[in-house]
Amino acid sequence: MPKAAELLRFLQRQGYRKVRQTGFHLILEHSERPMLVVPVHRGDVPKGLFLKILKDAGFTLSEFRRK
Repeated sequence: MPKAAELLRFLQRQGYRKVRQTGFHLILEHSERPMLVVPVHRGDVPKGLFLKILKDAGFTLSEFRRK
């Protein structure tokens, strides 16, 4: 599974922008998509959480892999 930094780079390339951070949780907004909360911890993002964040953002695993 990817690191939080890889997930954040992907989301930012898709138009998400950092709004604020509360502790280890980064809040991202997009003009046409729902707001996301991404945990920024060391290590990999757990598989289930990673897939849930992608789904909430409206992306698939294959779209992420294409980057």
